Amino acid sequence: MADGRIRERENSDLSTQSSAHHTPRDTSADLADWSAFQLLEAYARKTLSPVDVTKAVIARVEACEPKLQALYAFDPETSLNAARESERRWMRGEARALDGIPATIKENIATKGTPVPLGTAARPLVPATDDAPSAARLREDGVVILAKTTMPDYGMLSSGLSSFHPLTRNPWDLSKNPGGSSAGAGAAAAAGYGPFHIGTDIGGSIRLPASWCGVFGLKPSFGRIPIDPTYYGRVAGPMTRTVRDAALMMTSLTRPDHRDPMSLPYHDLPWLDLNVDIKGLRIGVMMEAGIGMPVDPEIRATVERAAQLLGSAGAVIEAVPAFITREMLDGLDDFWRQRAWTDMAPLSEDERAKILPYIRQWAEGGKNLTGSEVYSGMNQMMVMRHAAVAATHRFDFVISPVAPCVAYPAELASPIHNPEEPFEHIGYTVAFNMSDQPASSVNAGFTKAGLPIGLQIIGRRFDDVGVLRLSQAWEEMCPDRRPWPKV
Repeated sequence: MADGRIRERENSDLSTQSSAHHTPRDTSADLADWSAFQLLEAYARKTLSPVDVTKAVIARVEACEPKLQALYAFDPETSLNAARESERRWMRGEARALDGIPATIKENIATKGTPVPLGTAARPLVPATDDAPSAARLREDGVVILAKTTMPDYGMLSSGLSSFHPLTRNPWDLSKNPGGSSAGAGAAAAAGYGPFHIGTDIGGSIRLPASWCGVFGLKPSFGRIPIDPTYYGRVAGPMTRTVRDAALMMTSLTRPDHRDPMSLPYHDLPWLDLNVDIKGLRIGVMMEAGIGMPVDPEIRATVERAAQLLGSAGAVIEAVPAFITREMLDGLDDFWRQRAWTDMAPLSEDERAKILPYIRQWAEGGKNLTGSEVYSGMNQMMVMRHAAVAATHRFDFVISPVAPCVAYPAELASPIHNPEEPFEHIGYTVAFNMSDQPASSVNAGFTKAGLPIGLQIIGRRFDDVGVLRLSQAWEEMCPDRRPWPKV
């Protein structure tokens, strides 16, 4: 996509990266807010130590976490030991690619020695025997893993509500939800718990919390980042304060791993070459999802403004008709309910009673589905896939809202809070999981009440670099930039 429009980057670009929201000052109190690019440059110059940075992030966590509750298995001492090892490598001239960058990892991505409860109190706490692919790649590159991040039961909510983890809240407004299922990752990124965070996404679980927490999130092409266990439409991806930091994470996360038999062949893509000429790009605007909740007027106005600005920069803008149908969404709902019930059915009554009631009630809706109904529901994934590609293939990129609403009350399981209408807010996101297409959420502005609004940028299948490039261009163009929230 737009391969002929790329401009060469100078090596000196590494030293000029800064957050679209916040330019850090050279004081230890602000080290938690530095981008990964800035940290690597300072480490290389030996003007900053990974130990100092890790201490600053730990201090930020200790100050904010009583209010946010975004973390699980937070281990400051182990993190400091890893930072000391990183410092020694830098001093010996043996630094790894991402050495000393603090990171968090979503709870459902296994890290050796830490239980993986999947957000639910119903699972036994058995320590993982190995790092999952994403965790392994970051650790190999010297990243300092601070903690895991929270998620709702079985990852089946766009919410920070869980029967195992404390209620996770949104740093922009503690009365609001961070979104989910990568709830803690979104909150941690916005609050400045270091530069790197990893989430997972099967229907919007990276993009929704990224949108509602005002950070950047990339749902890569299916198979681009190896995962374990694999599942249809499920991906892992970066959640960061800047697009460039997400691109930096992709240099590590995309390396191959034999445990994912559904992964793409490895390609050494130009992840850090993010410049693009917008002039002449064909950009579709999908303002209606076709199903679900109506779009909030402030979200509509924000996405329309983004389209106008991209058009003013030379892009050719054209409307994309809605293509998601009630049959598609309800079919997927049936299939996912039955899948969830299959996981819960072997549990004892006492174990099932520990599951979040909303999720338990939702999953029980799959208990009596017939084989024909389940197959028909599963088939809607393929129907959705074809519809998404057919609607978007003529464009270099498509933009849309990430969600029809902004962050909602923290105590609710979903915007409608009805297990019989669980997915009325994912009409903009879910189809691009099914179609393998890369899609990002990048902050596009704020409501009058100060809540973030995300812009979704969708690329053609496998054009992850293109999505990062247009996301970077938008991050630089966005007219509404604000300081990061102080929790």
